[in-house]
Amino acid sequence: MNSNERLRLPWAGRDTFTCSWLDRVQLLEEVVSTQEEAKKLAENGAPEGTSVRAEEQTGGRGRMGRKWHSPRGKGIWISIVLRPELPLSLTPQLTLLAGVAVCTAIREVTGVQAGIKWPNDLLAGGRKICGILLESSLREGGLHYCIAGIGIAVNLTEEDYPQELKGIGTSLLIEGGGIPIDRTVLTEAVLTELEYLYILYNEQGFKPIRELWESMSVTLGRQVCYNTPEGRCEALAVGLDENGGLLLKDRTGAVMSVLSGEIEMI
Repeated sequence: MNSNERLRLPWAGRDTFTCSWLDRVQLLEEVVSTQEEAKKLAENGAPEGTSVRAEEQTGGRGRMGRKWHSPRGKGIWISIVLRPELPLSLTPQLTLLAGVAVCTAIREVTGVQAGIKWPNDLLAGGRKICGILLESSLREGGLHYCIAGIGIAVNLTEEDYPQELKGIGTSLLIEGGGIPIDRTVLTEAVLTELEYLYILYNEQGFKPIRELWESMSVTLGRQVCYNTPEGRCEALAVGLDENGGLLLKDRTGAVMSVLSGEIEMI
């Protein structure tokens, strides 16, 4: 599929859509981090939708400074420049939007029924198949740009995972019964879904994104553990609030919203 072809998007009532971002992909062989390369482009005025994709990252990272395993030729390691007109407090919504886009693309292209774990992971078979990292840059007057980093384990085998990730990470190859996935086709589907949902978000706000996210969630309806200043607590995940925070109901029936951090599903 090239930038002039149209991808039929899966949601009912959606018309065909041509992705303009497919012409803005820079493919590199090896980088320390696609996030850093995309930041350089953003600082130099790269337009929204510009992306950096690498065959290999030697220093890829996830949330909270964790290292991201990015072997050569096995996955999709890509970072996209976004220039949203948003207050900084609402940028976590873009992480959820990216999760919906990637989950949709994976399901459509591969048939693997991935699901979204709040706030930024995709799981398949109970194991992690994708991580999303959103980083923002500020300037005087507000938000300058965001970089949306997406790492998808596409054609990794069990032997490709280091010991510390065995049993935690999986791939589309593993979950799809050993059938290799065309990474270019999946990349194009991800970018098409991402641009479409981003336009929808700018036109209609977070509500349609929230509804799509909730329909794909593997977190909602589950008991989860989370950390508070008073210690570790358990609650039932019941939905998203209007800002993208995870709504948790405790044993007393009280509902609170968690906007950041990590949860563990029980």
